Amino acid sequence: MEDLLYVIPANSSKEEVLELVKSHPEIKFVSLVGVDMAGNDTDEKIPVRIFLKDIDDFYAGTAVQTDGSSVVLTGIATLNNAKVDMPIDPSVNWFVDYNMEYYDDETGKPVGTLRIPSFLVHEGKRVDSRAVLADSMEFVKKELLKLFQENPKMSGLESIDGNDVVDISFTSATELEFWVKTPLEEAAIEEMSASQVMQEQYWERTHGAVRTAMENCLLELDKYGFSVEMGHKEVGGLKAQIDENGHMTHVCEQLEIDWRFADALQAADNEIFVRTVVKEVFRSMGLEVSFKAKPMIGLAGNGEHTHIGMAAITKDGKLHNLFTADDQLKDFMSSVGYGAIMGLLKNYESINPFVSATNDSLNRLKPGFEAPVCIVTSLGHKPDQPSRNRTILAGLIRDLGNPYATRFELRACNPYTNTYLVLAAIYSACLDGIKVAVKHTTAELLAELSKEAGEEGFYLEKDRAYRSEKDVFEDYTEEERDRLFGAPPATVWENMQNFENYPEKKAVITSGGALNDQIINAFRDGALIRWKTELIARIIPENRDIVRKAREIKSDFVTDQDSYNWNKINGIRTYLAKDSIDEKSLFTLLINALNEGDYATASGLQVEMYDKVEELKVLYDSYSKNMI
Repeated sequence: MEDLLYVIPANSSKEEVLELVKSHPEIKFVSLVGVDMAGNDTDEKIPVRIFLKDIDDFYAGTAVQTDGSSVVLTGIATLNNAKVDMPIDPSVNWFVDYNMEYYDDETGKPVGTLRIPSFLVHEGKRVDSRAVLADSMEFVKKELLKLFQENPKMSGLESIDGNDVVDISFTSATELEFWVKTPLEEAAIEEMSASQVMQEQYWERTHGAVRTAMENCLLELDKYGFSVEMGHKEVGGLKAQIDENGHMTHVCEQLEIDWRFADALQAADNEIFVRTVVKEVFRSMGLEVSFKAKPMIGLAGNGEHTHIGMAAITKDGKLHNLFTADDQLKDFMSSVGYGAIMGLLKNYESINPFVSATNDSLNRLKPGFEAPVCIVTSLGHKPDQPSRNRTILAGLIRDLGNPYATRFELRACNPYTNTYLVLAAIYSACLDGIKVAVKHTTAELLAELSKEAGEEGFYLEKDRAYRSEKDVFEDYTEEERDRLFGAPPATVWENMQNFENYPEKKAVITSGGALNDQIINAFRDGALIRWKTELIARIIPENRDIVRKAREIKSDFVTDQDSYNWNKINGIRTYLAKDSIDEKSLFTLLINALNEGDYATASGLQVEMYDKVEELKVLYDSYSKNMI
C-alpha cells in the first residue's frame, strides 16, 4: 500500500512527528523500544492518542516507565528498586510495524504500531545497550578528533590534513542468516549434512512458499528504506517435497539477507526491526524461522557477519574512508586501518563475551563450518590482491575501484549477538590501536601485524601471531592454532572469565565510561544465569532423552560386533545418566555444580557432557545400522 507511513526520519521535529502521525489514522499504537543487556527489545501497545496528548512527556522520559527487574538489567534494577524510565530517541529512524492480519475498519488499512527507539534510565543514569553504544561513539569520536589535531599527517592518509577534520562517521552493517522450516517437522540431519558437504545448496534457487516469503521480505524491507542489497540461499538445507495437493512439505532451508550499512547506532536498530519483518513475513506463509546460532548440531549455523567502517568529514564536506590508504596498490590500508584491526585483535578477549554469550553461540564456533575460532586476520598476499579468506576472525575487505568500500568484517557474530555492546567494545578497542598506530608508518605497521609468534613487537603481544593468509582450519593443527592465536573458550563461563583474566583488555573497552563495570557485571551475570538455567532446564533434559532413546535393539542375529558396540554404548549411557548410592552420573554432577555455584567445575563437566553425548550418538548410529 503506497499511502502507508513506514518511517519517520531521524531528527524529525515534534511538529513534524505530530503531523505525520495525525495524517495516518491507521497508526493506532506506539511502542517504546528499549534494549536490555541481553539485546532483548521491549514492546508494548500504548494508544496513539496518549502519545499525541503527552508527547512532551515522552521526549522527557516521564511518560512511560517499565519494570527493570523483568528485563536483563541484572544487579541494576532489582525487585525493591525496579522503576526504569524510557525517554525516546529522536536521533534515529522510527519504524511503523503493520499488522497484516488485522485491518482497521475505518481506513481499510492494516493497523500500525509506531516503534520508537528509547533509552532505559535507572536512578538518573542510562543503563541500556543503546545508550552504551551512543555514548561510546561520542567518546571515540572526541578522541579521534583530538588525534587528528595532534597528528595532522598520518601515514597512508597524507591526502588529509588533520586540521581540516571536523567530524567522524562510524558505519556498520550486519548480514542476517536464518533457517526456515515447516513447523513441527523433524529435520533430516544426515541428509542435509551430505547436501552441505556436496555444496548443493549455496545460492540454489528458492521455490514455492520460501521463494514467495523471501521476495516479499526484500520488497517489504525496501519500503522502510533499508536498501536491500541481496537475498539468497545459504549452505544449509535440503530439497522440499511436494504433497498430493501440490503444496511444499518438509521445508528446511538456510537463507541470508543483506542490506545497506548505516551509522553504528542506526545499524543496530535496523537489525532488530529486520528480524521482526523476516519473522512475520515467513510466518504469514506458514513457515517457521530460527535465528539461533546453531539450531541443528552437525549443520551450518547462522552467522551475522558484522562490518565495521570509519570515515572522516573535512571542512569542505567531503567524506574520507579512514581505513583506505591513499595508494591502494602500495598499502593494504592506512595507519588508522592498521591501528583499528590491531586494536580489535589484541583486545578481542574482552570483546568475545559480548559476541558469544550463549550455549548456542559457542556451539556454532566449531572448526569446519566456516565459523571462526581463532583471533587472526587476513589482508591478502599483496596490496593489489584483496583477500577473501573466510577462515579468519576479522577480515579486511577492499575494492580497489571503490575507496569507500574498505572495512573490516567480524565473522564470529550471530543473529542474537547484542550488536550494540559488540560495536561499543569494537570501536573502543580500535581506538586503542589507532592511538599507537598514528606514530608509525604503514610499513612498520604491516611488519607489526605480520610478525611471528615469539617476535617482540611495539604493540601486539610477543607470543602470539595475528595474521595468516592460510586456511586456518586445514593448514594448522588444533594445537598449532591454540599456540599461535590463543585457545578459544569452550563454554559461556570460560568466555565470561575473560573479563577477570584480562583486566588490561577490559580497561581498554571501558575507557570511555559508557561500557563500565556496572554494565559489564549486569551483562555477565545475566548471561551466566541464562547459561545455568538453559543447561538445567533444557540441554540436560534433551541429552537425557538422547540417552533414553539409545536402547538395545532386539534381533535374532547378533554378532560379536553388535555385542561389543552395545556394551560400550550402555557404559556411556550409565556414565552420563545413571546414579547409584556411591556414584553420581555426569548429569547429576553437572546439575549439582551449577546449583552450588561451582561454575568452574560445571564448565568442565559441560564440555565432557558434550563429548560423551556426541560419542554416544556416533556409536549408536553405527550399532543401529548393523542390525537387521
